[in-house]
Formats: sequence, structure tokens, C-alpha cells
Amino acid sequence: MGTSSDSTSHTQKVDRLFGAIAVRYNLVNDIQSLGLHRVWKRRVVALANLNEGETGLDLCCGTGDIAIGLAKRGGSIVGMDLNRPMLNQAAARLAKRGEKSVSLAQADALNLPLGDHTLDLVTIGYGLRNLANMEDGLREITRVLKPGGRLLILDFGKPTNRLLRSSYYLYLAWMLPVFGWLCCGNASAYAYILDSLKKYPAQKGVEAKLSFLGYKSVQIIDIMGGAMSIHIAIRQ
Repeated sequence: MGTSSDSTSHTQKVDRLFGAIAVRYNLVNDIQSLGLHRVWKRRVVALANLNEGETGLDLCCGTGDIAIGLAKRGGSIVGMDLNRPMLNQAAARLAKRGEKSVSLAQADALNLPLGDHTLDLVTIGYGLRNLANMEDGLREITRVLKPGGRLLILDFGKPTNRLLRSSYYLYLAWMLPVFGWLCCGNASAYAYILDSLKKYPAQKGVEAKLSFLGYKSVQIIDIMGGAMSIHIAIRQ
């Protein structure tokens, strides 16, 4: 298990990276996924089934894609992220839309400024994999969710097919340096994605951790042969 200094170093590294790419973040995602990340996020929003009167948190909200989508469904939404430049991008998008049902806050996912059992829904898109300690992050999410509350996680996955997984990793190894160079002038800027993915327990590992924390009916939806995945879990 890593030390607290390891966690701090990891958090600072990720924060610097996202601060550097915040302005171009949406464009890069569109290019990397051929725009499909927007489809996957809309799917998360639909599956979240947020209703009027419910309160939801979009954790590691980035530039606000999922939070904005949830706001259209009703309920009250809080978007939280550690990175200030990303939150600034989200705030600008919300202001442009005149969207007032989403509030934004800068916060560490491992220490949420929220009371116990206060939320009906938590979504986290492409954020769990980047946390300094995934288990601690999941415990914090569990703490703030009401019994019966829903958790939806969208992130990179690991295809079970060995050939597909090898091809997927090869694509990332070749293409991510290109995106890093084009967007940040630094070929290594996006290398963290492949590094973090190799360490990430992905579909089955996250499912096991959620089950250990007492979630029920944990469902996995594989996308593109498991290259991406959505977890849907209900808190006991």
C-alpha cells in the first residue's frame, strides 16, 4: 500500500496534467473517441434515472458533461472536481447555457465536504482510475450515498479477449503521445492514461470492491468489447 506522500505526489501530478489540458480537454476527447465519449456519457445520464426532488453528485466532473446532462433530467446536481481550471471550464459552459440547477465545488474525492447519507446519486466519469487511492474514494462515495442510492462509474476497461486487449494497448501506446504533443507540446502528457489503465482493476476488480463495500446488484455494461465500461451499483 502506498504512503501518504505517494498519494500526495500522485494527486499533484494528476492535478497539474488536467490543469494543462483543461482548455483543450473536450476537443481531445472528441478526437480520441471520434465523439463517442459524448454518447457514453449520455448513456450514463439516462441510466442514472435522476428524478425531481433527488440530489446527485457528479464527482471528478471535469468540464461538466455529465453534470449538464443530469441537470436536464431534474433534481439538484453538484459537480465536484479537484482541478480548478477544469471547474472554470465547467462554470463557463453552465453560464453560457444559463443553467442554474448545477452548483460547482472544488474538492478532493477522498475527503468530500458532504454529510453522511445525503445523496441519491453519484456519477463519476473517467475519474475513479485517477484517484490516489481508489478504495478510499469508493468508501467516501459510499459514505455520502443514502441507503438505496445509485452509483454509476464510466471509465476505461480491459477487454477480456487477449487479442483485442493487446491491440487496444498498442493503440494507446502509439496514439497517446501524439495527443500529448499536439495538445500540450509534451508527448508524455497523455501517457498517464495507459499507465493508470494497467494498474486499474477494471470491470471485475471494481465490481469486487463494490461488492465488498456492501453494494447490491452491481451491474457491468461493457462498451466496445470492454474497452470502456459502466458500473451500476445500488448502496445497501
